[in-house]
Amino acid sequence: MKFSLLSQALCGATLVVGLPGTKRTVTPSAPLLPITGSAHNLVPLEQAIQEFANRPKAHSDPATYNDTASPEELAKTNGLFATESTSTAAACAANPNIRFEWDDYSVSDRQALMSAFQCLMGKPPSGAFTASKSRWEDFARLHQMYTPNVHQNQKFLPWHRYFVWSFEQVLRDECGFDRAFFWFDETKHAGAFSSSDLFSPSYLGTLGPSSHCVTDGAFAGLTVNIGPGTGETPHCLSRQGNAADTAQCSTSYLNSCLSNNDYQDFEKCFEYGPHGYGHNGVGGVMADVYASPAEPFFWFHHTFVDRAWRIWELADPNNRYASIDGTDINGNPLTLDTVIYMGGIRPDVTIRQVIDTLSGDALCYRYNY
Repeated sequence: MKFSLLSQALCGATLVVGLPGTKRTVTPSAPLLPITGSAHNLVPLEQAIQEFANRPKAHSDPATYNDTASPEELAKTNGLFATESTSTAAACAANPNIRFEWDDYSVSDRQALMSAFQCLMGKPPSGAFTASKSRWEDFARLHQMYTPNVHQNQKFLPWHRYFVWSFEQVLRDECGFDRAFFWFDETKHAGAFSSSDLFSPSYLGTLGPSSHCVTDGAFAGLTVNIGPGTGETPHCLSRQGNAADTAQCSTSYLNSCLSNNDYQDFEKCFEYGPHGYGHNGVGGVMADVYASPAEPFFWFHHTFVDRAWRIWELADPNNRYASIDGTDINGNPLTLDTVIYMGGIRPDVTIRQVIDTLSGDALCYRYNY
């Protein structure tokens, strides 16, 4: 099943304060600048939505749970993280962890990241997720299970932010990853993802224009046991690059989405737009809405998605950290007390705890630009 423009997403993450190797000199956050050569024509949102509607979709029963936290559920999240306060927020703001863009990530950090990915792939599964054959695939199975709940509705961004953060914490706790985290600026490679050395034999392996199993790089010959769709059939890690799709991961499309004043309009624009096109532009396993976290590039793509949301929030932080609009898959209005479920991989949290990456509550990170 192809991800189409609204159905692929994953969320943002955080770095644990004080991790070795994370402190570097960085320039302050700067406004977005146009990228030379990336003035691609935008696909209108209506067309993106229609393209999604025309994609074949795996059969799945819609979720029936209510995503609004009950008092009992809220009680379970209390105390799992430091409660937000002026002191914790101030401490986080003074000493946040930084996510470095791939081109600013050292060779040593890149190699350590590939090794940490391979470590998770080699670890046995937790046993909590049917069909998962490794700790890495626990995340793919969780995403497969929750896909109907966290795509095509406004829960998409906060759920994926916490999903990526949870992945990062497992990398650190279970594979000893002690470097700064990463993100991938897709606007620099819009229409030409394959030109980045991320897709090279040194790292993720080649991204070619025709359908192919990945046979080089750190994940050559990887077997994926989650998917396709809602199934559990072993298949290769495959890709099929599409420059026309990745051309939509451009500065102009990003800025078009950022121009929306309401959260639900921004979310819809980005989920159907750059998010969906990024998934389909890499193709193969990435184009499978349900099982896409089995593809290592998923985590790079979703840090790009998370950064876009953070930029939108920073345009009006007093209002955009204080509330959220839109609905979940069942039509329930989202609130700051809406629960983000993580299937036991990490404690469930509320949107309130993850809406600000510098709150010092559950999260404390920002991007290097």
